[in-house]
Amino acid sequence: MTPTPTRVAPAKMRRRGASWLWLTLFTFLGLGSAAAGAGLAIFLQGAPLQQRWLSQEEAKTFFGEPLAKGFFGVPQLSRPVNILFLGIKVLALDPQAGFQKRVNDFEGLTDTMILARFDPVTDTVTAISLPRDTQVLIKSDPYSKLNEANAKGGPALAAETVSTLMGGVPIDRYVRVNPMGVEALVDALGGITVNVPKDLKYQDDSQHLYINLKAGLQKLNGKQALHFLLFRQDGLGDIGRIQRQQIFMRAFQEQALTPQNLTRLPQIFAVIKQYVDTNLTGEELLALARFAQETSREKFQMILLPGQFGAAGRLASYWIPDPTRIQMVAVQHFGLAAAELTPREISLAQIEVVLQDSTGEPGTVTAVTEHLLKAGYQRLYREVPWHETLNQTVIIAQQGNVQAAQAVRSALGFGEVRVDSTGVLNSDVTVRIGRDWRFHLAPGN
Repeated sequence: MTPTPTRVAPAKMRRRGASWLWLTLFTFLGLGSAAAGAGLAIFLQGAPLQQRWLSQEEAKTFFGEPLAKGFFGVPQLSRPVNILFLGIKVLALDPQAGFQKRVNDFEGLTDTMILARFDPVTDTVTAISLPRDTQVLIKSDPYSKLNEANAKGGPALAAETVSTLMGGVPIDRYVRVNPMGVEALVDALGGITVNVPKDLKYQDDSQHLYINLKAGLQKLNGKQALHFLLFRQDGLGDIGRIQRQQIFMRAFQEQALTPQNLTRLPQIFAVIKQYVDTNLTGEELLALARFAQETSREKFQMILLPGQFGAAGRLASYWIPDPTRIQMVAVQHFGLAAAELTPREISLAQIEVVLQDSTGEPGTVTAVTEHLLKAGYQRLYREVPWHETLNQTVIIAQQGNVQAAQAVRSALGFGEVRVDSTGVLNSDVTVRIGRDWRFHLAPGN
């Protein structure tokens, strides 16, 4: 029997807020033929879609070189670019009126911060989720949290803080999103089908927040989708919510790219103009959209900022970043130059692999365990079954270590490698076993 993985202590609960990555909105905008793209380029051309103008000094924070080039109104991404996405806190505290929804507001605390890299050299889109409670230095205060940066200095200070956190990764553009746009966007798309991993129920009368979603595959309307992204009461706080964001992002990416959604473009553009503040131009937005639309699923990577929950005391509610591992992620996935970092040889015995059965078939985990033990893996752990039955095994590079995940895939001889953070938090690799194990490891094969 394999030992149970060590569990991390849950973060102290904080007020709920917006949870949204509008990177997938770009994916949707890439729909259609070149002719349709040309029409969109004309529609979006011109000045940045900004609600808040940057001062000359603030503008220097962002790398101003154009991102796109093209002909006949169909721009294409011309170089790797890093975009900072900021989801604004869904509720603001009014001293007299209590908690009020933020409408047409991009200031204040952020509840979602994601740095995304669109790289035409490697044909990848990589998004790193930055926990809002990450400990950072803001205006000489070493006990600041990352979500305070926008409130204290707008998108420029947020970008400067994230760049420092990531070891100097340059940030080209920003996108700030008002959370009320989540409902509008999902409703404009006619809903998004998601397999909710478990019952999600929460009630907060002071904030008028009532979440009640049942487990299972279902189509969520705008309000339900927002609730799915808001929920934090699962023992992992903001980290659990980030994992659900990534589940939702993959579902959104797959379902938004349908021909029938072309008829909904006017509603989509209305959402963008009302709920988004960005220094991207229309041409740049379209170039990013087309690139994301052409990116295959295995090239769409999602990572969680390396770190751990703070210990008891003053840092109990913080996510403490791990600078060494962050630098490795920045070099491997975000183009940070660091000649002193050389690829390390993988020791199979040191790779932590968590096995998670989705099939409910007897002997599944045992067969995979025995196979990996023979291949030289020693740190193997069993996790509770996955809630959704999979036909194909998924091998998740939980910490962004693609090399380790590919090594496990080579040892098994089957499965799809993904880079995201929906696996077991402390693992290097999570193997979510699908029905295809029978064709490779079942007795008689």
